Amino acid sequence: MTISDALRGRTVAVLGGTGPQGRGLARRFAAAGLDVVLGSRDADRAAQTAAALPGRVRGADNADAAAAGDIVVVAVPFDGHADLLTALAPTLAGKIVVDCVNPLGFDKQGAYPLTVAEGSAAQQAAAILTDSTVVGAFHHVSAVILEDPDLDQVDTDVLVLGDDRAATDLVQDLAAVIPGVRGVYGGRLRNAHQVEAFTANLIAVNRRYRAHAGLRVTDV
Repeated sequence: MTISDALRGRTVAVLGGTGPQGRGLARRFAAAGLDVVLGSRDADRAAQTAAALPGRVRGADNADAAAAGDIVVVAVPFDGHADLLTALAPTLAGKIVVDCVNPLGFDKQGAYPLTVAEGSAAQQAAAILTDSTVVGAFHHVSAVILEDPDLDQVDTDVLVLGDDRAATDLVQDLAAVIPGVRGVYGGRLRNAHQVEAFTANLIAVNRRYRAHAGLRVTDV
């Protein structure tokens, strides 16, 4: 694993870091040698979770984590997404915010994408965080695989979406610190809806085949 010059010295904060996805990403970023701050509504819970992870990880409440991060990953449930970002908008000003939230519903037939007024969770984040640079990424990475300490490689590509080339390049570098992962530019933020929605298809694949499926882009 290699930390790019652009990433070196930066702190990554993960909001919602005590949930499976946030915790798994934090584990992998810290294992790569990055400084990580785990955010949660409960600072004590964040500290306990951070203590169980490898590398330089500390816990804080979401507000303090957002303040500490140079790059801030949002991994909270969609039903609390808008409220959290609205509250933290002043703190997140000037920062790169990586949204990996999938707006999904669940019923007896399985997972399905929810309608978001702004078009997608990532676009909702951009509409709220007008002074931040929002990038969509990490939607399709299995939390089970991320959290498995016995798996050295994570076999997947990460689609990275955004309107700022420097920011999407940096988030591609962030994806690449996880062994086996490659960040692939997936278009502008307006294309985030189908990327978020595709998670419902992957959940269906996983359910049918009892797998933890990822995504690979060929010929790139």
